[in-house]
Amino acid sequence: MTSIAKPFARPHAEEHEDPRQYLMHDPLPRGQMNAMVMEAMHTTSPIFWVITGILAAIVVFSLGYEWYRLIMEGQGLAGVTRPDYWGVFLVNTVFWIGISHAGTFISAILRVLKVESRRPFTRAAELMTTFGLVQAGLSIFMHLGRVWLVYWMFPIPNERRIWPDFHSPLMWDLMAITTYLLCSTMYLFLPLIPDLAMARDRTQGGWLKHFYRILALGFRGTEGEWKNLTTAMNIFAFAIIPVMFSVHTIVSWDFAMATRPGWSSTVFGPYFVIGALHSGMAAVAIVLFLLRSSMKHYKYFIRAEHFNTIGMLMLLVSMAWAYFYFNDYLVPWYGGDKWDKLVQEYTEKGPLWYLWYTMLICNIVVPWAILWNKKWRQTPWLLASVGLLINVGMWLERYLIIPVGVTINRQPFTWRQYYPRIEIPMTIGTFALFLLLYMLASRLIPLIPVWEVQEGQEAHMLRKVGKAEVSTLSDLE
Repeated sequence: MTSIAKPFARPHAEEHEDPRQYLMHDPLPRGQMNAMVMEAMHTTSPIFWVITGILAAIVVFSLGYEWYRLIMEGQGLAGVTRPDYWGVFLVNTVFWIGISHAGTFISAILRVLKVESRRPFTRAAELMTTFGLVQAGLSIFMHLGRVWLVYWMFPIPNERRIWPDFHSPLMWDLMAITTYLLCSTMYLFLPLIPDLAMARDRTQGGWLKHFYRILALGFRGTEGEWKNLTTAMNIFAFAIIPVMFSVHTIVSWDFAMATRPGWSSTVFGPYFVIGALHSGMAAVAIVLFLLRSSMKHYKYFIRAEHFNTIGMLMLLVSMAWAYFYFNDYLVPWYGGDKWDKLVQEYTEKGPLWYLWYTMLICNIVVPWAILWNKKWRQTPWLLASVGLLINVGMWLERYLIIPVGVTINRQPFTWRQYYPRIEIPMTIGTFALFLLLYMLASRLIPLIPVWEVQEGQEAHMLRKVGKAEVSTLSDLE
């Protein structure tokens, strides 16, 4: 295989930006790119299997044994009791739904806006959506306690004539997560079809050949197939955007519809959506760094320009989140409800005051201090570190809203500090399962949408204008 690096020497290169540092202006032959992606899928080191085994063991212990204990012995094993009936399980639900939002945001909105730098990492973001929603659904089941009675939530005929209670937030979450999971999975599958067909044609027999043949749906790359596929993707891209916003708005209604102090806020809808994008964009930065560092040839596909794009989006979303957080903070502070003021005072000066300050530092100070610099945004490990801190801050923000926020209510004799117990290993299990699913997917499906990269490279050209080379973009549609 020829070398990936293609230096472009010209006089005074240090004074001018080399356009060939961008993926769209550094094309390789189609067959070579296909071979690079397939080789990355099939190249596994012993370290990969060791990490996979460790993650699998954590999942078996946390989501197998510990969950079995919780089911058999009841919710008394957890720290949830009066007044904190909503604990870490609901924190994880909101957090994972937020993580899942970035996949749709990056893929659908950037596709609609025709942002070219999206092409190599849209699938990695879309997979994050699907796997994040799996963790959100599991967290809801953990919160149910008697999870074997989950069928009571479905509107099906039964001899007891019991109909689901649509006033329950559980019903809202069930409909939101189910709808979003189905839509995002279909949206993930459509652009995956051409790459599955490529993998089918490059796999020599075995069960993988049958796996790719079934999922590729007989795709051969004819003009009619490409036209139908492009039309379907455009329809889904426009349709899934309002679904994305509505899902986390429904999650915000879980809180805003309640009468608890600190929750009755009219700004919770956009505030939760921005919070979801904040944590999701940060998670994309982490995933891209891990893929680029661990997958062979991915340094060709995922470059500094892509981290720069993610970094700018993270900075903008961080500013928007800070505005909405201040908005939500200002109204209760200015208002006359003493219970809302007690919630704020407890958050700032109570026994968990350090969580509040840590949350503000991770969500506002760190991204504002680092992401303004282009060179720092283009440093993969630094951007991934910022993303990790943002996700720590966003998880703490949900923790402050839910178990810490419900501590203060209008009945002071019920006030009690929440202490998570079995929730901690089960939370670790959801993170381990998320990483495990990603690692297994990296060996089964192409994480780089090769056909989208090839399409973009065909549309971008360099032409001479005097002594300069100017980038031009043709419309393939």
